[in-house]
Amino acid sequence: MCTNYRAPHEDFELRELRIEPFSDLYRRFPWKPEIYQDYLAPIVANVDGRLMPLAAGFGFWPRALQNASIEKAKEEGRKLPIMRTTMNVRDDNLGKSPLYGPSWRAGRRCLIVAEWIYEPCYETGKNVWHRIGLADWRPMCVAGIWRTLKNPDGTDHHTMAMITVNGEGHPIFSQMHKPSDEKRAVVILRPDDWEEWLTTSNVEAARAMLQLYPADEMAAGPK
Repeated sequence: MCTNYRAPHEDFELRELRIEPFSDLYRRFPWKPEIYQDYLAPIVANVDGRLMPLAAGFGFWPRALQNASIEKAKEEGRKLPIMRTTMNVRDDNLGKSPLYGPSWRAGRRCLIVAEWIYEPCYETGKNVWHRIGLADWRPMCVAGIWRTLKNPDGTDHHTMAMITVNGEGHPIFSQMHKPSDEKRAVVILRPDDWEEWLTTSNVEAARAMLQLYPADEMAAGPK
């Protein structure tokens, strides 16, 4: 799983997709280089048949909305909902989750653009944060899903989550997190798959793209 990653510079372009420059998006919604929960970050999504960059919060269910639900439950004397971390969604939970299922079934898939992600490594017995990315550290696109919520003032607020798959046996991802923890891995998509990931109406075809990226084409090391 990934709860922190580095976003690309505002001048970055996805030349494989005919979309407006990320610099235009950055001028409207400047993002920080290091992305944490609820931070705005650049994604690419299919909006009414048009591929376009958007600024989306990292976390499918923002903490502010979760806190509002808790406060409302207190006022109504109901059982308090549990705060959830929604930056990642398991591939085997996509279609059946009440939270993520509607977006997945509606085809609201996105590309989450990153220079690299961060994961904790305990090979030394202590936590050493590692960065993980492509072999030459060029920016990559991680498979995600997104949705649009409404702010109190009526404006749109996009949110997103990274999709993870089983990372057991992967030479890099299997070394991350504590030895007793389940190994999960984000899905790095190849440029040839970007457009199909965003546009296919075949949910199973999209699911088939959720594969582990070859370790020999990746890089990893202490941050």
